[in-house]
Amino acid sequence: MKYTRLTKEQLEELHPEFINFLATQSIDKEEWDELKQNKPEVAEEELDVFSDLVWEGVLTKVSFLENISSHQMHLFHLTEKEMKLIAVKVLNPEIDLTTKVGFDWFKKNWQSDFVDYMTASKAYTDDPNHDKFELIKQGAVITKGELFRWFDKVIG
Repeated sequence: MKYTRLTKEQLEELHPEFINFLATQSIDKEEWDELKQNKPEVAEEELDVFSDLVWEGVLTKVSFLENISSHQMHLFHLTEKEMKLIAVKVLNPEIDLTTKVGFDWFKKNWQSDFVDYMTASKAYTDDPNHDKFELIKQGAVITKGELFRWFDKVIG
């Protein structure tokens, strides 16, 4: 398995797509039920293949990721050739960016001496989707990129 198996909730959400996937494997409901009952390892393999296909599709399309912790923001723009990063560090130990109060403080004080910025870019390895997946495994979430674009304008 290249990525990670989708959760039960994700699989339920993608139920129609999973049925289509099984159909492409010439597996109908009766055969699927039999596989789950009598050959659970084969059923698990089908789930893994489907999960990888879904991840591959999602990762190919993702353009922005954000990883926000109490004192830092890592904002990524995933272009065709490289990953661009805007890193924000809040030096005020009383501020927690993951709370509304902390983020409101940040919005008012983003230009203060209590906030540091850094930008960087890095070429992908030979597997860009794996690079993106690693960022997600580390806590990044897929976004529409509003924060990255805003920072790119004001500090770029």
